[in-house]
Amino acid sequence: MQGRGGVRVVASDRTAAIVGIHEYPDRRVDGTSAMQIKARSAARALEDAGLGWRDVDALYDAGETAPGMAGAVMAEYFNLHPRVVDGTGVGGSSYEFHAAHALAAIREKKARVALLTYGSTAKSDAGRAGTAAPRGDRPTPAANMETPWGLTLIGSYALVAARHMHQYGTTAEELAEIAVTTRYHAMRNPEAVRALEALHFRDIREITAADVVASRMIADPLRLLDCCMVSDGGGAVVIADAEVARDARRRPVWLLGSGEAVGYPENGRDITVTAGAQSGPIAFAQAGLRPEDMDIAMIYDSFTITVMAILEDLGFCAKGEGGAYVAGGRLRFDRPGGPALNTDGGGLSSNHPGMRGLFLLIEAVRQLRGDSTSQVPDARYAVAHGNGGQLGTRHAASTIILGRD
Repeated sequence: MQGRGGVRVVASDRTAAIVGIHEYPDRRVDGTSAMQIKARSAARALEDAGLGWRDVDALYDAGETAPGMAGAVMAEYFNLHPRVVDGTGVGGSSYEFHAAHALAAIREKKARVALLTYGSTAKSDAGRAGTAAPRGDRPTPAANMETPWGLTLIGSYALVAARHMHQYGTTAEELAEIAVTTRYHAMRNPEAVRALEALHFRDIREITAADVVASRMIADPLRLLDCCMVSDGGGAVVIADAEVARDARRRPVWLLGSGEAVGYPENGRDITVTAGAQSGPIAFAQAGLRPEDMDIAMIYDSFTITVMAILEDLGFCAKGEGGAYVAGGRLRFDRPGGPALNTDGGGLSSNHPGMRGLFLLIEAVRQLRGDSTSQVPDARYAVAHGNGGQLGTRHAASTIILGRD
């Protein structure tokens, strides 16, 4: 089959598939708790799959609502007795890790139906995401070596952006192209438009690179429109074995490959290189596919530099060539030449409740079902790459390759 990336190899693994999805529609909730968001999303995702609560025998939770006892607390809240419980919490990439672990559990026949949920009221809680002074009262690498000097989350990403500009000549206008592309997709997504309205964005329209560069400086060289929004939100994903998937209500979207990795400060480390440089090749090799085979690239977009660095490290272009690669609207859903990027509008223009990895899986599934508001014709393969933590310091990455029949 000929696609956006050229002639493809047909990936054959059909062990587990995403069979149900739901994205909580409100970006600013009023009196709804994060756990209620998770429960309502789970019920809708199970309904989407044509399954019920009693079918769930594996539960995955990142602990955002119940730190320390995530699996046990959520099992009780959902009234479930799962055979597999996984409380992996690695920030925004947790849900790609969960998908990889669910695939492994299903392959080992420890489970048949896995439930992943997320809920957050980050906007309603009025927290200072990204710009708050760091805190550290326990002896960890961050508390000992970084926290005393006041580096914020966005400051860490700004260091990566500045280094990328210095090392490769990347410009602010090239980084801005990522925000321009995601806003282009957001304006075709009614839920993203409602999010922009609910979060009181002043100018709800498509934007240009000049708009991004003219926006307020937050942490040099990153400006306001280089940064993700802060919203409430959540969702759920249901993953099932092949037998269940074949009888599901909607077309199954198969998990074809996965990779996991971490990055952290080391002597001589290039901070523009992400852990995706390790997780990506593992996932693509397992799937028997290449970056150029991808129709969709759902890349964690906490900041524009996050996307550019990860696209390079996953192999869509060589290191340092990201600026040229994203130029000219190449990654829009209606343009040839590259995978469609973050077609729901991404964290930059649709939602970012603090840990966005679940939404990458959800929109990838929409695309492969043919349900996206920025639909790529005959989309067959997608990559969802989550990043948790901070690129300039320690972070976790997981890459998931998905495909349809």
